[in-house]
Amino acid sequence: MGITYGTWLYGDPRGFRTRHHREHIPYDYKHPPPPGLYKAKYERSQRLMPRPPVRLSPVQRRLAVEYFVASLQKDRIELVVLAIDRIHFHLLARFPDHAPRHWLGIAKKESPHHLKAHGGPVGGIWGTRTQCVPVKDRAHQVAVANYILAHARHGAAVWRLPAPASSSTSIV
Repeated sequence: MGITYGTWLYGDPRGFRTRHHREHIPYDYKHPPPPGLYKAKYERSQRLMPRPPVRLSPVQRRLAVEYFVASLQKDRIELVVLAIDRIHFHLLARFPDHAPRHWLGIAKKESPHHLKAHGGPVGGIWGTRTQCVPVKDRAHQVAVANYILAHARHGAAVWRLPAPASSSTSIV
């Protein structure tokens, strides 16, 4: 999972985490902090941003999916499903060397370059520190794939591994 630049800041009213949990924040997006508790920190984070936060249009989402898929496939990453919405992406893939941040970093670097040619935002599109969670078993894999596919209902551009021609069933 990764976010677009400037969409989840230090002091965010939805809850936030500090790098390496240096500061204990007992709130998250499911249990947000009381209104105004971190207002000063959030406003400071916004002031320090050198450019506005990135929000992807539906056309930019579709293009970003195309470029992400092309980048990962070029590097022989086994991509199962990918969804990119207005402010973040989710993907399920198998990485041969168990270094997903490396390969996602390459895709995150290449996609803005191509998007700029189609009116995309100037500067980086993606935030730092992509979150990577290993899949535990087949049930977990199916649940993750379904969760990612469900983002299409909320406007995300979605790519999924085509079902094999000999099979009438889907992956999920």
